[in-house]
Amino acid sequence: MHVLVTGAAGFIGFSLIRALVARGDTVIGVDNGNSYYDPALKEARLARLAAEAGDRFTFLRLDFADYPGLVAALEPHRFDAIVHLGAQAGVRYSIENPHVYAQSNLVGHLNLLEIARHRQVGHMVYASSSSVYGGNDKLPFAVEDRADHPVSLYAATKRANEMMSESYAHLYRLPQTGLRFFTVYGPWGRPDMMLWIFTRKLFAGEALPVFNHGEMYRDFTYIDDIIAGVVASLDSPPPDDGAVKAGGSTKPHRLYNIGNHRSEHLMTVIGLLEQATGITAKIDFQPMQAGDVPQTYADISAIAADLGYAPTTSIDVGVPRFVAWYREYHGV
Repeated sequence: MHVLVTGAAGFIGFSLIRALVARGDTVIGVDNGNSYYDPALKEARLARLAAEAGDRFTFLRLDFADYPGLVAALEPHRFDAIVHLGAQAGVRYSIENPHVYAQSNLVGHLNLLEIARHRQVGHMVYASSSSVYGGNDKLPFAVEDRADHPVSLYAATKRANEMMSESYAHLYRLPQTGLRFFTVYGPWGRPDMMLWIFTRKLFAGEALPVFNHGEMYRDFTYIDDIIAGVVASLDSPPPDDGAVKAGGSTKPHRLYNIGNHRSEHLMTVIGLLEQATGITAKIDFQPMQAGDVPQTYADISAIAADLGYAPTTSIDVGVPRFVAWYREYHGV
């Protein structure tokens, strides 16, 4: 298979490309390498891909929000499917820099839909987020739940992506799968995520900022389990058969949660970090942050029934693996 992957230098994009290349696929990767977090980490990921993939990976450094530039850069390349993972991430950053999200997440998603339509790709898989569920108090979150009360602009853009994709599935019968990721972590992860921040602060002897006075729960999903779900989704485009799909569409468009189906208490994760680092944490309890939610918990029954998705990595395995990678990467 020839696959176009956006966000190629990002955590999930990099990990997906490694998996696709390992099974013999050819990948065109797109990323603008912006400085939202340390570009050196993105460059290290790209270097690893270049070393592992050889001529099965082609990297295009460009901004997919630039439609003419995107069309021109992709013109010579063949691809059968798209996995659109690139986006401006971060719930808290969206409060400080809202316009970046409109350009990357809204304009960028529209551009990939247009590329998919005009190139007549067989399937477009795209990244959504558990944040679309907003402050829902029904747990676990299921793809049938309402998702029209976002508590952050980031969440609003991701829900808007789902609606844009539904319209293209209706108008152009473009097969699509939207994936609502739940708190992804693991080796080569993102420095703006809690696990990385806390690990860095532990080694630096700094206090950990723990919001909502510690009463936070997250469905932590290990990167290998995320990638297994993405690949399974990619390999199974939704049919245009008029039947109701996961998420409620009768078009060739479905929505899946990809999580671990366990809602873990934040203090439990901190305890695992203490064990893995050998350092006792200093805790700085703080109130809830704007745009955040106290708990996430994925109902994965839809993707399990349709694609056989079954996560295998618990936090007591995944957290030490991340810390071991962090030690090696940073030499600590």
